[in-house]
Amino acid sequence: MTIAAPSAELDFLGARVRVLEANDGLGLVDMIEVPAGDMPPLHVHHDHDEGFYLLSGDLTLLLPGREIALRPGDFVLAPRGVPHTYRVGDAPARWLVISSPSGFERFVAEVGTRGIADPATLAEVAATHGIEILGPPGMLP
Repeated sequence: MTIAAPSAELDFLGARVRVLEANDGLGLVDMIEVPAGDMPPLHVHHDHDEGFYLLSGDLTLLLPGREIALRPGDFVLAPRGVPHTYRVGDAPARWLVISSPSGFERFVAEVGTRGIADPATLAEVAATHGIEILGPPGMLP
């Protein structure tokens, strides 16, 4: 098992984040401060499950035919192969993202390090990490 030291803070699509763990079986990202109202593009992870453990704020996970409202201390899993997005409530939120097996944290690190914001480039980079962008921010599953 390879364990990486926590990264410096990165700007990941307008959110302050830090990669905490990266090994073959588990990835862990601290979404330190995600702006109020933030909603990423609709996407699906083909290679890993994505778990959300909310630390502060309000977060709604949007899955096909289902919305799951999280409050601090709640955990929810977005299984691989299931399209999803999320929406942050009226104040900034903080949560941990757990990916199993690892993978999402490498996507976060690449996007944050390279400063990628262009939708076409984001989709290309996401694809190299087993993530398919299905639609623009605001599109629901």
